[in-house]
Amino acid sequence: MTIDSIEIRGRVTSHAQAAGWFGQVLKREPVSAPGSGFTYAVWVSDLSPVPASSGLASTTARLELTGRIYVPADTEPMDDVDDQLVGATDVLMTAYSGGFTLGGNVRCIDLLGAYGAALRARYGYLPIDSTTYRIATMTIPIIVNNAWTQEA
Repeated sequence: MTIDSIEIRGRVTSHAQAAGWFGQVLKREPVSAPGSGFTYAVWVSDLSPVPASSGLASTTARLELTGRIYVPADTEPMDDVDDQLVGATDVLMTAYSGGFTLGGNVRCIDLLGAYGAALRARYGYLPIDSTTYRIATMTIPIIVNNAWTQEA
């Protein structure tokens, strides 16, 4: 029993690639400015056991991914940036809700927060290099059954 983070992150990023909103989709947090247009990046932010869902033989895990949408804040027309960012976020949340088990690879995306923070997006600004980005930072909580074997 293991957590296949390669497969899980691949499934999460494939939703973004299929959405058609993003010029680039990264499986890591960028270390430099991602450029113009919309970029989506996904990385692991937390991993913990889920006591309420674990048994005596195996432990269920909660793998939390962070997904962040970046768009330069000065994209024209600037009055439309927020609406476009909400649109891109909505497309991803719709895809994650519809792909609830990521192709049968996990128990579920914890959409409503039964085991911690729910699927969500928070908006803000982030300066990187000489560019300020308007961002949506998503919490993507994923529940994985039988992640670790327990032995007496």
